[in-house]
Amino acid sequence: MIYRTEYMQRLKSFKDNKIIKVITGLRRSGKSTLLQMFKDELLENGVLNEQIQYINFELMKYDNIRDYKQFYDLVIENILPNKKNYLFFDEIQQVNGWEKTVNSLSLEYDVDIYVTGSNAYLLSSELSTLISGRYVEIKILPLSFKEYYEYYSSTGISKEELFNNYLKYGGLPQLLSLPQDEQTIGSFLSSIYDTVILKDALYRNKLKDIDLLKRIFAFICNNVGSITSANKIAKYVANEAKLDASLRPASIANILEMFENAFIIYRANRYDVRGKEVLKSLEKYYLADTGLKNTIVGYNLENYGHTLENVIYLELLRRGYQVYVGKNDTKEIDFVCINKEETHYFQVSETIKDKVTQEREISAFYSTNDFYEKTIFTMDKTYITNINGIKIVNIIDFLLS
Repeated sequence: MIYRTEYMQRLKSFKDNKIIKVITGLRRSGKSTLLQMFKDELLENGVLNEQIQYINFELMKYDNIRDYKQFYDLVIENILPNKKNYLFFDEIQQVNGWEKTVNSLSLEYDVDIYVTGSNAYLLSSELSTLISGRYVEIKILPLSFKEYYEYYSSTGISKEELFNNYLKYGGLPQLLSLPQDEQTIGSFLSSIYDTVILKDALYRNKLKDIDLLKRIFAFICNNVGSITSANKIAKYVANEAKLDASLRPASIANILEMFENAFIIYRANRYDVRGKEVLKSLEKYYLADTGLKNTIVGYNLENYGHTLENVIYLELLRRGYQVYVGKNDTKEIDFVCINKEETHYFQVSETIKDKVTQEREISAFYSTNDFYEKTIFTMDKTYITNINGIKIVNIIDFLLS
């Protein structure tokens, strides 16, 4: 198992208090393993096994626990009196009304509660109302390239080759235990894709048209890093896929929301860098894992630049930024990143060795009317680290920093 340092530190910072820790993320991104690691550390640090309850609601032994009252009875039966109780509930969205049980346990007993889920409905209005101000969401992503590299660093494989594998196969942790060949990994990723579509994207939704979902997901995979909209996708479905021409953009928007709620895609809204405001139309979408994207569109050079952009987008999320697509008059800045301390502009380009490409990438930063830091990420290996005040950073070096 890879020790997920960043996420473990966040869990530790909330340990032994009444704040409910809610871990969300794409299926197979490492949520269950994170809970197991945390449980193991508790045991190593003197917590008794009897103080810990670990329930994975995807296991057959808990298949009959689908009601919050059954759930409550199961837990209190094993509560240890006069001791802190550590409660781990994995894929808790399987239980109807689970938030009522968690809320009651938190109020009645000396408990430290950790839950995971693969769908954003986990944090629906019902939960927010019941435990408002008493929970923290920890959003987990697949392995970063730094985590991936550290796992393989003792093998002697160059970081460039490892990066190519990472771009190609993605960063789902379970991949590390599989033979590194296309057929095996492709079969694994296809099964994850089907599971996400069937179990998570459709969760709480009445839509039964799986073919439509897959066509829309394929469109997103083929248009990663491109400005799009529900209207554009609706036209694609009608004109190219030969499906119902009356399909409304509102229906497409609902399906996109389903994918977002399953943590399989992320939306980057546009940000007007001159007006300093978020725009409400024409966004970009990125995949939670490049391996899933490549499973749909294949491995080809045409998608290489967009795959690089996707990896950078996810890394910026990991580093705590709100990530937007920048609109600078008629120019586009790949990413406008904002946090409490700073605003930063980023461009992503496979290479800027030729003058035309270099000028195109740099010109996006012209006339922003501010002095925010500006950086171009590239795969180029060069001693040039600055052009007219704009930083030039190698992508692999950035990801490993």
